[in-house]
Amino acid sequence: MPSTDHEAQQATSSHMMKTTKRGRPFLKDTLDLFATLIVSLELANHKQFFRNFPCSFTTDEAVQNLSSLKFSQSNRGPDPREPSRIVTTTTTTTFSMTREMAMAMSQHFMDARLVENAVDANINLFKDRGVYQLTPKGLHVLERFINKNGINSDHLQSVFQSQPICIKLLHLERRSSDDEIIVSQGVITALFRRFAGRHPNYKTPASDSLDAYQKYNERAKGIPLHDFTEKAQPLMGKPQQNHRFCFQAVHALEWLCDFTSIVGREEAAEMAAQFVRFSLITLVHDKRKGNDSTIIFTVRNSAPGTNLPVSIQGEFRCTNKATYKITEEGCRVAQWDGSTRSQSSDSPTGSTSNLTAERTSVDGSGDAGDGPRRDARLHRRISIAGGLNDRHTKESNAERLRYIIDDLTTRHLFREFLRNNFCEENLSFWLDVEDFKRKFGVTSSAVAVGPNRIHSRTPGQAAMERHHESLINTAFNIYNKYLAPSSQCELNIDHGLRNEMVKYLEEVVTGHTGKAFQGRVEPEQAGAFNATQLQAMIRLYERIQNHVFRLMATDSIPKFIKTSKFKAIRKWDDIDFDDLDIQHLTLEGPPTPPGLGEEIGGAYITVSQRASEREHRQQLGQGGPSHSGNS
Repeated sequence: MPSTDHEAQQATSSHMMKTTKRGRPFLKDTLDLFATLIVSLELANHKQFFRNFPCSFTTDEAVQNLSSLKFSQSNRGPDPREPSRIVTTTTTTTFSMTREMAMAMSQHFMDARLVENAVDANINLFKDRGVYQLTPKGLHVLERFINKNGINSDHLQSVFQSQPICIKLLHLERRSSDDEIIVSQGVITALFRRFAGRHPNYKTPASDSLDAYQKYNERAKGIPLHDFTEKAQPLMGKPQQNHRFCFQAVHALEWLCDFTSIVGREEAAEMAAQFVRFSLITLVHDKRKGNDSTIIFTVRNSAPGTNLPVSIQGEFRCTNKATYKITEEGCRVAQWDGSTRSQSSDSPTGSTSNLTAERTSVDGSGDAGDGPRRDARLHRRISIAGGLNDRHTKESNAERLRYIIDDLTTRHLFREFLRNNFCEENLSFWLDVEDFKRKFGVTSSAVAVGPNRIHSRTPGQAAMERHHESLINTAFNIYNKYLAPSSQCELNIDHGLRNEMVKYLEEVVTGHTGKAFQGRVEPEQAGAFNATQLQAMIRLYERIQNHVFRLMATDSIPKFIKTSKFKAIRKWDDIDFDDLDIQHLTLEGPPTPPGLGEEIGGAYITVSQRASEREHRQQLGQGGPSHSGNS
């Protein structure tokens, strides 16, 4: 039995907060700092203008805490120097800033729609002597931070119970260099589908009687729409026109900031301009007078060279007077007409091929563009998901595991479960090998650069060679991390499998270098491997992968599906076709070796467990927190 080390190891680090060209901190730093601040605050009742605001904080409280903020995170795991011992490593991060910087940071929190003015949510300025509350998006971010870092949040229970929480938050991937959203056709399609909703979101007569929770949930279904009648202009020969599916420009900016990882109206306006560029929305009317100022955001990109409804540039007017509508193309992409995915796959703007790239080991074929086969795989996934909680289902634990690995939200919970049971390395190894196999499939015929290689290479050849060198490094990083003796995340696998891998490496390394294999592959030993030998390693890795998969399916899955967290997220979480699209938004076509293509973006959805539980209780009529609003 491993012994437990009760003395925690202290880890300290220094981190300079990076800022973007817009002058704001990178999103990850913004979210971490925001959550750390809220955890340090004692949210309480504050009075202003003769009104009480529960679960709120003041400007001075925020600034004072930001001036000297500490966050400690503890992780338990094997000691790298002696794997039989379990140690606790505590990392403490300290933030320090002046009052002026703290005020500016708090303004960034407001721009990102994490906090809002408690007296008037329409006031977008963080000012002195103000009272502030968390937004539903802020509560979603805070919940994720607490769960991820295992923080005691007893003092925050009142705010989670008394205010609306964003149930689903769409995250858009960003470039690591400048934190800008990676814009691609698939990303814009995924974002627009969330923006438009499953069905046109018109206000109903019963909407006025809804409480704060219900109104928020109705708004979360998609941008609120209305019909707009444009008056006739006889002098210009224009008859009266009736437009459906209309919305105000400012409402679009607010929606994008509230329900996605977009930070600030400027970034939201750029995404809305992309909607215009892709002909998903169009300007109907701008009532502003000639001398009224307006801000117009313009985005440009190269023309696709096809007949698709995509323009070189798009512009979006940020004014209270501008009215936009969802176009016929937008309705088709949103799939409001009930068309199947295979019927809409003729245009990449709305094609599922831009949104899904299924793993070949899970669904057999990696051809995401094959309509009928893709639909069959999707329906199979729905069937598996529907049976996850049915104790009489005929689906095996292996089928359950395949779905869990494929679903980002559930996979996150499964990884957390494995980490708590000290076997997270099983899932990590399976995913790392899967990614390695995908990269290897790009060019299995590439060869390493030899000493006598002619140096007059094309840029494409050089990129392919770099890709091959990267594959070699990946292959041996996997071995050194999971299979080498006393490795960082050593797998507990069959002795025969391990010996077979070691024997193969001994044969190859000794044959190329003349030196005995010492249990780990060094960089100078890996350089002589060719594509055929890498393929042999993949076959060995696949055998270990299958062993690990069976181990997780037979030992971990039966325990995991009985946990309260799994039941909470799957019991009533209907399978959402658009969510499946977004969760598997990866590459728009085959993977591209480094240097041969542009960076491709993606998106994923996170689900608030607390908000889902509350909604479920309300649907069952079991009551819940008081719906008296936020004030």
